[in-house]
Amino acid sequence: MENKMVTVVGGGLAGSECACQLADRGIAVRLYEMRPQVSSPAHHTGHLAELVCSNSFKSTRFDSAAGLLKDELRRMGSVLLSCAERAAVPAGGALAVDRTEFSRLVEQEVAARPLITVVHEEVTDIPEGAVVIAAGPLCSPALSSKVIDLVGGDSLSFFDAAAPIVDASTLDMDILFRQSRYDDAQGGDYLNAPMNKEEYEAFIDALVNAERVVLKDFEGGDLFQACQPAEEVARTGKDAIRFGAMKPVGLTDPRTGRRPWAAVQLRAENAQGTAYNLVGFQTNLTFGEQKRVFRMIPGLERAEFFRYGVMHRNTFVDAPHVLDRTFRIPGTSVRLAGQITGTEGYTEAIASGLLAALNTYADLEGIDGVSLPVTGAFGALVAYATDPTTSGYQPMHVNFGLVPPLKDGRRRSKRDRYAAYAERAANDLSAYCASRPDLFGRGPVR
Repeated sequence: MENKMVTVVGGGLAGSECACQLADRGIAVRLYEMRPQVSSPAHHTGHLAELVCSNSFKSTRFDSAAGLLKDELRRMGSVLLSCAERAAVPAGGALAVDRTEFSRLVEQEVAARPLITVVHEEVTDIPEGAVVIAAGPLCSPALSSKVIDLVGGDSLSFFDAAAPIVDASTLDMDILFRQSRYDDAQGGDYLNAPMNKEEYEAFIDALVNAERVVLKDFEGGDLFQACQPAEEVARTGKDAIRFGAMKPVGLTDPRTGRRPWAAVQLRAENAQGTAYNLVGFQTNLTFGEQKRVFRMIPGLERAEFFRYGVMHRNTFVDAPHVLDRTFRIPGTSVRLAGQITGTEGYTEAIASGLLAALNTYADLEGIDGVSLPVTGAFGALVAYATDPTTSGYQPMHVNFGLVPPLKDGRRRSKRDRYAAYAERAANDLSAYCASRPDLFGRGPVR
C-alpha cells in the first residue's frame, strides 16, 4: 500500500476532500495548491478550501435537494461537511460558515493525515501516474490548456460573481431588524434592510444605471443563472429582484408593524457577527459604484466594505462528452473533480472530491468503481453530467428535477413529493453503502 500514491491538483473543496478520503484509505497523496505563490481573480488568501463567493452551503432541510446531499455526504463520511458544520454561523434553515474558521478546520484535517504532503506551487502540466485534477473553475491558464488538450474537446465557460461584505459596526441597527422569513423556528438569523416603494424604485434605478466593470469577452448569455449579478437581474424587470433576493414576504418591519415593500437581507460571515454579506447581491459594478449604490440601502448609509463584489470567468469541460461515468478522461489515469466538471456548488464540489477519491482508490485496488443510486441527489447529478445524450451542457446544482419519478402513481403535493424523493434516496444509498464494505467499511488510516 505504501507504494500507491495519487497526485491531487487543487486545494479547494473537492481537492481537500479527495486528499483526506484517499489518505484515510491508506493512499499517499501529494496535494498541490498554487496559492499563495500564484493567485486567481477571485481568491483573497492562500488557505486551503477558501470560499470565494457566498459563505452558504444552502438548505439543511432533508426534503430539499441541497439538504439531501448533505445527508448523503454524512452517510459516506465526508470530512469537509463535518468542517462546515463545526464552522457554522446562524443562517436560518441554511448551512452558512465562518470562512476563516472553515479553512482553518480543513487545514487542520489535512495536517492530521501524515499521508498527505501539501505542495504550494503551480502545476503547469499533467503529472504522471494517478491524478485527480480538482483545480476548480479558476484553473490556471497553463494547466487549463493541458486539460483541454487531454480531453480532446472544447472548454466551456461562464461568468460568476460574488457579493460584497460589510463591516457590522458601521450598520445602522435603528433601521435594520433581525428576523428570518416566516418567523421560522431558528429565529432571526438575518438582518433585514426594509424599503418602501419610493426607496426601492430609486435603488433599482441607480443599480441598473451604475457603471460596471468592462470585461471584453463578456456576453449576457455567459452568465451562470444561479449567480447572476444583481444589476443583470434588475434589468429584466422593475420588480424582478423584489420577487427574488429582495422579496419581503414573511418579514415585518418593527418600526411600522407591516411588511416592507422590499428588503435586502444580510447574512453573518462569522460567528462573532462582525461582518455581513448582502444576500443575492453578486455584482459586477465598479468598486466606487458599489459604495455609492449599496449605501442607498436603508441602514447601510455609512457602511464600510471589507470586500467588494467581483466577477470572474469560470471554466468547465463538456463532461457528458469527454469524461466517463467516473469523471475520468478515457484512456488515461487522470480524473477531474469539482466545478471544472460543471457540477456547480460548494456541497457538490465536496461530493465530487469524495467520489473522485473512491473511484481512484477503486482503480488502484482493482475493484469495481462507485455507482451511486440515481435516485439520490448526487447520483442523479452525476448521471446527468456523464450522460452522452445530455446536450447544451451547463453548470448544474443538485435538484429534484434530475431524479427519476416515483413509481407508485400517487398524486402528491410538491412538499410531500420531495419528502418521498428524500426518503427513497436515503434508503437506496444506505443499501448501496452496505453492499460495498470494500469502499465504505473502513475507518480512517492515519
